[in-house]
Amino acid sequence: MRKPITDLIHHPYTPPANFAAPQPGIYKASTVFFADVAAMRARDWKTKAGYTYGLHGTPTTFTLEERLATLEGGTECLLAPSGLAAIALVAFAFLKTGDEVLLPDNAYGPNKALCTGELAHFGITHRLYDPMNPADLAAKISERTRLVWMEAAGSVTMEFPDLPALAAACRARGVLAALDNTWGAGLAFAPFDFNGSGQGVDISIQALTKYPSGGGDVLMGSVITRDERLHRALKLSHMRMGFGTGVGDVEALLRSLPSIALRYEAHDRSARELARWLSDRPEIAQVLHPALEGAPGHANWLRLCGATDLAAGLFSVVFDGRYSAAQVDRFCDSLTLFRLGYSWGGPISLVVPYDIGLMRDPEVSHWPHKGTLVRFSIGLEDAEDLRADLEQALAAL
Repeated sequence: MRKPITDLIHHPYTPPANFAAPQPGIYKASTVFFADVAAMRARDWKTKAGYTYGLHGTPTTFTLEERLATLEGGTECLLAPSGLAAIALVAFAFLKTGDEVLLPDNAYGPNKALCTGELAHFGITHRLYDPMNPADLAAKISERTRLVWMEAAGSVTMEFPDLPALAAACRARGVLAALDNTWGAGLAFAPFDFNGSGQGVDISIQALTKYPSGGGDVLMGSVITRDERLHRALKLSHMRMGFGTGVGDVEALLRSLPSIALRYEAHDRSARELARWLSDRPEIAQVLHPALEGAPGHANWLRLCGATDLAAGLFSVVFDGRYSAAQVDRFCDSLTLFRLGYSWGGPISLVVPYDIGLMRDPEVSHWPHKGTLVRFSIGLEDAEDLRADLEQALAAL
């Protein structure tokens, strides 16, 4: 007779099927059972037709991948442990020794660090191009170029490039075009179909840490394509690097995702209100927000995002040159509702001061201002309360 612990572990009860609720079921697994050896040998981990091992997908991760692909207008999606891991996955899937990758000068800083670190160690070179000059990109694509990164809006300085022109330059030379679409989140514009043209980028990544999560408590990334061949290459690298995501985090994303449009619009609405108010302040030399007339790339934003009229909840300001970096730091320290912290897209407003001189290549991008830059991520607080906080901190200057 078997011992009770064995009967406990091998208990025959199976709950009835067809349970329906607002949230999908959560499946946690490393081991996946097979009915017999033939089924084990026949199962293909490279498709969503079945399950082989937790790292290759569960009903929970497959559900999130399908929903994210739909959001961005893609057909295939892979999850990664972070936004940077998603960027790295694209690099390792398509670059080899002797290849070159091109990045916009205003790219996400860790993407540049990946190029100067690991990719350089593997004999992969990189160059920077001016994202506001498609001709500069076209001139820099060489026979060694295999991948071009784009970003809209640009990291920290928020320039909005002419994405259709940049993608066209890549298409003309047969080079893969990849977009960091974290800012757009699949809502501001369609990354695979610019303005209904049927043409866009080849690959779109997101840091799901930001707007899809919305809670400031999840690290995750996604890589989305419309090309089965590209997806297969990404899937192979994904397996070889052992990229997995915690099912608890996947559950949090599945719960947050249905409200992303409402949250995105709320962030956007408050950000524009505060950006316009700051643009009239004498302490501020320029407000960098793609939806504001006069901001770098505003016309590009209008052409690409005019139909949705969406622009996220992120903007930067350049302080008048008469204020020192120490005074700007004092302004940031004086804020009470805005918290000092990296990332964005969560419920709490954030602020970070930057020295742009350390972030931009003067031979590629010509930064016109000498003042200190501060980036704001607008949360879900009341906009009037945030404005009062900004006003009292400006007084501290």
